[in-house]
Order: sequence, then C-alpha cells, then structure tokens
Amino acid sequence: MTENLRPSGAYTTDQDPTPYGYGTAYDGAPGGYPPPPPYAPTNRHRAKRPVALLAAVAIAAGVIGGGTATLVGQLNGGGPGATGSGGAVNGTTVSQSSKGTVSGVAEAVSPAIVEIGAASSAGNSTGSGVVITEDGEIVTNNHVISGAQQIQVTLSTGKTYTADVVGTDPDKDLALIKLRGASGLKTATLGDSSQVKVGDQVVAIGSPEGLTGTVTSGIVSALDRDVTVAKDDSGSSGQGQGQGQDRQGGGQQWPFEFGGQQFNGDTGEETTTYKALQTDASLNPGNSGGALINMDGEIIGINSAMYAPSSSAAGSGSAAGSVGLGFAIPVDTLKADLDTLRAGDGS
Repeated sequence: MTENLRPSGAYTTDQDPTPYGYGTAYDGAPGGYPPPPPYAPTNRHRAKRPVALLAAVAIAAGVIGGGTATLVGQLNGGGPGATGSGGAVNGTTVSQSSKGTVSGVAEAVSPAIVEIGAASSAGNSTGSGVVITEDGEIVTNNHVISGAQQIQVTLSTGKTYTADVVGTDPDKDLALIKLRGASGLKTATLGDSSQVKVGDQVVAIGSPEGLTGTVTSGIVSALDRDVTVAKDDSGSSGQGQGQGQDRQGGGQQWPFEFGGQQFNGDTGEETTTYKALQTDASLNPGNSGGALINMDGEIIGINSAMYAPSSSAAGSGSAAGSVGLGFAIPVDTLKADLDTLRAGDGS
C-alpha cells in the first residue's frame, strides 16, 4: 500500500585491571635474582595495559571500515545475516566516515533492497522487499504478494530469482518470501523503532513506479498513526494488490483509511489497522515493502502506505504522487512477527 497509502552499539569491555603476577622466585639458581618486593605495581603501570588494548581495538575497527559498531555487531550477532533468538537480524552497516549522510546510507543499504514482481489472475504488480538473511529471506508487505501465482525478485545487481511465499500475516500487512537457490546475499540490519523520535532523519529505498533502487529522504513526521488497510486483494473491491496501476488493465491503487476517511479506493470489508510511523520521505506506488532507514543504516520500518489526495484521483487512471504523507510498519512489529512468518502460521 505504499501503494497508495501506499502504506543499535557501544559495548563495554570489562578489562580486568588486576596486573599480571610476577611469577616465581629464582630460588637456587646460580646468580639468581632476589624475589620481587611484596607490594603491587604502581597505578601508573596498572592503567596502561587496558588503555593500550582499547586503543588497539578502536584502531583495528576503524581500519576494517565499519567502525566500532560493526565490530560489536559481529561479536554479538555472529556476522552478517545472522539471526538472534529475538528475531534481530545483523547486516550491512554504514561506515564510520559516511554515518549521518543520505549517500552513506544509500550505499550501505541499497544492496539489501529488492524489487518484487507479483503476477496473479488480476494482472501484474510491483513492490519492494528487504533481504534479511544471506540465503534469501525477504520481508515485504502482505498486500504486495497477496494472491500472487508467481513471484519474481530482482536484486540491486539486476540478477533475478523466483521466490516462494514462506508465511504471511494479513493482520500486520507483513509477508516473508524466500528466494530459490540464493546464497551470499547482502542483508539489512533491523533496528529499534521504539527509539525513533519525531524529527529523526530517515531514508526510504524501494522501487516506485518500477524504478528500482530509488532513494528518497526526509524525517519522521509523526508516530503511532492508525492506518487501516485491506487484508488482501479480495477485500479491496477487486483493485488488486501492490501497485494497482502497474497491473494489466488496472487503474486504481491499493486502498487504505486514515483519519476516518478512505483513500485510493474502497478498502472493502476485510481490513486491519496498525500503528504506523509517518514520514515525509517521498513514497510512491511500488515503495510498498521497501525500507525506511535511520541514519545509522538500520531498518526502522517497512514502507506500507501513502496518502493520495482523493480516491477519485486514484480512480481516474493516473496515479497520484506523494504529497509528503507516507506510512511505515514499525520494525519492532516485524521482529516480533518473524517466528510466526517463518513457521507459516499466519498463511
């Protein structure tokens, strides 16, 4: 539906400041030295070892290119693409020299954002997705792949794969798909949406209008917006999933409700409501399922909907563009739902 509403670390190193012992006395050795004095080394000597060690760690991490945050991720997560018990996913991070820049975020995260083409009996639609494991698990919106008979995924490199649906959760508008025969893929890092604040800078990456790898930027303009969307294409008066105007014979886009009003068409009877992050980063049809990213290169939301001026405009055959009101499913919602999606329990 971003298709029309088209909806961390520093780590502490506990160095033991206790100095190394002085070993054994040279008893009985010819010309042996007397035993050391019974007092401990001075504080000045005690302090040097851990300081020097920390400095060496910091320098090494900087040389690697990912900064200390990358080192921490490797120690805690086991490397890119590893998945922890809490559903967190470690992946590409922004290099220290590029942190805080849109270009740095785009360079780091774009390889983990894909274009999804879904074909169904109603036609073809285009959406986006986020790679979370090296072997091809991809998160997207349920409405992007709902009803699809075939799913084709295009990586940022241009390579294409066929994908299968692993699990869906229409109530959260989330889905998990898996590429066939994929390995060694670049993965994204899932952040912490509970730490997001109004005014935080963000970057959105997706495939609006089929333009793969498009990058836009803005801020988080509001939190906890109630967005109501159709659960699947059958609940949206036949308008189809994902990017409706890209569908053969289709001229309308994914519908949703916000503030008591319906946009982009009738949502139908089967709907679900979720709390969304609101952003003024430009989102357009095809951005659905793509990533909303903080300036550390962490995914904080899955883009899911965009506001369009009027349902009549959406039904006129030409899609309304972004007006600075886009919505994303908080990444904490996704992380809490990953086990369910992987089990296929929501399908």
